[in-house]
Parts: sequence; structure tokens; C-alpha cells
Amino acid sequence: MSAAAVGLEDAEATPGRPAGPWLQLWRRLRRKRIAMIGLAVVLVIYLMGITAQWTAPYSYREQDLTRGLEGPSADHFLGTDRLGRDMLSRVMYSARTTVIITLTVIVTGGMVIGPTLGLLSGYRGGWVDGVIGRVGDIFIALPGLPMLILINASLAPRVIEATGWLEENSLLSGLVQNGVPSYLTVFGALSLFFWVGSMRIIRAQTLQIRERDFVLAAQAMGATTSHVIWRHLLPNVSFLLILGASTALGAVAGSELFLTWFGVGIQPPAPSFGAMIFEAGSVRTFQASPHLLLVPSFFVVSLLFAFALFGDALNDAVRAR
Repeated sequence: MSAAAVGLEDAEATPGRPAGPWLQLWRRLRRKRIAMIGLAVVLVIYLMGITAQWTAPYSYREQDLTRGLEGPSADHFLGTDRLGRDMLSRVMYSARTTVIITLTVIVTGGMVIGPTLGLLSGYRGGWVDGVIGRVGDIFIALPGLPMLILINASLAPRVIEATGWLEENSLLSGLVQNGVPSYLTVFGALSLFFWVGSMRIIRAQTLQIRERDFVLAAQAMGATTSHVIWRHLLPNVSFLLILGASTALGAVAGSELFLTWFGVGIQPPAPSFGAMIFEAGSVRTFQASPHLLLVPSFFVVSLLFAFALFGDALNDAVRAR
């Protein structure tokens, strides 16, 4: 048989090959209209935040006191706040804050720290499992929101001081002015708590997988702990990793919003949905300028609802494996 004929047979056989697990997951998700709607809303708001620096019509700092509290117009599509700042630009930059906080917390706590400790705890067992489990129990037992408020309130002045020292002793500038200390404080506080859930999920699955033949065979061949964890265990828990991260995104976004609303999260002039809602939360302000509260609330509710829709659909798709 010629090489061309062999190549043709291979090409014809390719479509018949079974789809990989990730492709199968995507196909199941794609058939769920609710999942696609939720994903579309999340992507739109996240793209608004990612591109805010280039696409926002105004800077989030730009003020025009002569045009304060205006309703929607050609110049300001969503109106202005009491300082004459463009509401659409503030929303876009607030979305950027949500993107920064959610992704950094999920990547570090939900996809690095938690899964790493969960894999290590489930595979090694013994005292390693005991220590990691007890630390996780401590964080679970603590009242989450009050502890986050306490941590942020107590650490914020020290973080500002440390950031100011870094500015003075390096080539970096504008860190304090741009609100970097509040980002670091919120990120650190949330990361302390959002690793526990993913650790427990990954640990439970690892306890089951570690007794399978391919893991026992790798151990018999002298594979190191790190080799077994990263080459054999991690690929088999990756679905749970993605599931945990997707469901935690909404919780992280909501936590940042509440912290800022309580005054211990993202600090002005850095924009945040929580700060926008807090500034417009009084009855008198709402009666005089309802758009100040309705605009950020619409985006917050849409984002959190979209996270819930997509998370539920993703959970169903993963469980259907």
C-alpha cells in the first residue's frame, strides 16, 4: 500500500477517534443554554475590566464638578456621580478591580495552594495529612466575614507603610496613589481562606485515586512523591480543580464587594463596585439620583448570577463524566 493511501486512511480514521475528556466536557456545557448565557455575561464583564484602560471613555479619576449627578446623556452614557465622574468609566474600572482580585485569589489560593496541599495530604497521609487537615479545620471554624474585616482593618496601615517604603527605596512610583496597598491587603486576606475548600475536594479524590493500579505501579517502579503527584494524580483531579475554581469565583467577587462596602476593602480613589454601592446607598441619594445605585447594582447582580448559573451547569457537566 502506498504512503499516500496510508495517509488517507489515517485522515479518514481521525474523525472516528473518541474525543478527549476536555472536549467532551465542552460539548456537554455547550448543550446547556444556561451555561452559555452565564459564561457570556462573565466574559463580557471581564473583557470590560481587562480593556478598561484603553476603551473607557474617561479616566476613573477625571472629575467635572459642573456636571455632577447628571443622568444618562450623549457625553456620559450612564450618567455621572456627585463629583462629575463618568459612571460608565467607573463601572469598567470597577470590573477591572473584580478581575484582578478574583483571578489572583483563585490562581494562588484555589489553583495552587489548595490543590497542592490537597494532593500532598491525600497521597502522603499520616502526620502530613493530620497537620494540613487541622490547619484547614481552624480556618473553616473561624467566622469568615468578620475575620476578613478584622484582618483587612489591622493589616491595611502596615501594608501602606511597607508599600511607601518600597516606593522610596526603589524605582517604583505611584503604588500608594493607585491603591496598590488595598489590592494587596484584600488579596492576602481572601487567599488565607479560599484555599481550604479546594484542598478538601482534591484530598478526598486523591484518597481514592492513590489506591489505583497505575499509582501502585509507579510506586513499585520507584517513582518519587513529586513524580506521582504531578504526573499521575494531578491529571486525574484536574476536572475538580476547574470546577472548584469556577464555583469560587462568585464567592471571591462577593467577598471583595462586601469588604469594600464595609470600608476595609479597596480604598478610594481605586474604583470598586462595593465603593460605588456604598456611596449611593442612602435613601436621599437614591431618591435624588437613582442611577448611582442602579448602575453598579445591575452589574454586580448580573455577574454573581452568571457565576451561579455557569457554576451549576459546570458541576452537572463534570458529574456526568
